[in-house]
Amino acid sequence: MSKKVSLFDPVRLGDLKLSNRIVMAPMTRSRAGEDDAPNELNVDYYRQRASAGLIVTEGTYPSKNGKGYCRTPGICTPAQVAGWRRVAEAVHMAGGRIAMQIMHCGRIGSRYNKEPDAETVAPSAVRAAGQIYTDAVGMADFDEPRALRLDEIPGVIDEFRQATANAFAAGMDGVELHCASGYLPMEFLSTGTNRRTDAYGGSVHNRIRFVVETLQAMISVRGPGRVGIRICPGNPFNDLHDDDPVETYSVLLDAIRPMHLAYLHVIRSPRPEIDGFGLARRHFDGPLILNDSFDLVTAEQAVSDGQAAAISFGRYFISNPDLVRRFREGAALAPMNNRTLYTPGEVGYTDYPALG
Repeated sequence: MSKKVSLFDPVRLGDLKLSNRIVMAPMTRSRAGEDDAPNELNVDYYRQRASAGLIVTEGTYPSKNGKGYCRTPGICTPAQVAGWRRVAEAVHMAGGRIAMQIMHCGRIGSRYNKEPDAETVAPSAVRAAGQIYTDAVGMADFDEPRALRLDEIPGVIDEFRQATANAFAAGMDGVELHCASGYLPMEFLSTGTNRRTDAYGGSVHNRIRFVVETLQAMISVRGPGRVGIRICPGNPFNDLHDDDPVETYSVLLDAIRPMHLAYLHVIRSPRPEIDGFGLARRHFDGPLILNDSFDLVTAEQAVSDGQAAAISFGRYFISNPDLVRRFREGAALAPMNNRTLYTPGEVGYTDYPALG
């Protein structure tokens, strides 16, 4: 009889060899240093959590136009690459693996959070309802985005390729395309934000084109075995709407299935009528990382039943840098302080204690 798979067993995702199946989910923490380069505080934060089988970094912008939130890091300048290199070295020295999530926020942004010559761009000129926090003026309305011209789109796709090359130059083990939360790739997928009438809009096959070509560009750097993608079918976050998310993501996953990506990272859909996990299993053959609302018991069950290769945790990793040990020993989990999620400094970031 074969041994039941455990959350603590090693696993291979493409070319990524993980010591366990507990993944640290990407989480914006707004602690980047000067010029949005990672600093020693960020090095400590990721080093503390290196016992995860894989750390997926906070969303990292590939270009100045891709920045959305204040104090978020980039991967498009030499200083940013050098800062991330220190992070990767610290994680590796502690025995961990780390992948960079590349996040272009598209229309979700404000000029107050960007460089003076940066723009807010999107598939179509559709402003998102709502506001975003800025250090300069507090809460501000989302910018009115400028619709990308057809001739500009290859250049934006190449920003993801260059960001991938920069991530690997910084020592990252892999990269993940952020294709959720209402940011640029998801904006291209969704009918509410993509009102184009050219080759990147209209039919579902046209709307998935940007994501497919972006993944191809990222794969061109070091192959598919170190590239993943994160999705959340039907997520309305950041004022997003799609007429038929099940069709959209079925067609998308069918298109990327032959790429043999390292993994597909799926967030549980907030819409109960959409089974995003089941949709992923039907339309994607590679390893799955599942996310959202798992605890130790349900995560173990999902892995042992073969529903997922690994489970990612966000909130638990914020307040429990030694989450893997706590899970293994059945120790109590420390509570998270919501008030310090995005505040500058070490409080609520690197000051959560480990056991003992």
